[in-house]
Amino acid sequence: MVAPNIDDRSAERRAQDDAIAAEPLLPPLELPPDAQASPVETHLARRRRPVALVGIVENGLVRPLDASVKLPESARVIIVTSE
Repeated sequence: MVAPNIDDRSAERRAQDDAIAAEPLLPPLELPPDAQASPVETHLARRRRPVALVGIVENGLVRPLDASVKLPESARVIIVTSE
């Protein structure tokens, strides 16, 4: 038998989680009768997938080590460091 996890959330976080869970469900979307169904993969393919790059941070700017990689000006990056 698995022991239940201890709830170590703060009282504020627990109240926020309970409030979110108590919100009413959203109504189903109103689609036109001639709307075509498509698989979820089609929707997900439209989004950009994350790319892992090797780079360095200089003066607050992220510089990929591969000069052929061009990031859009408003690109979001996640910086992972090692010591």
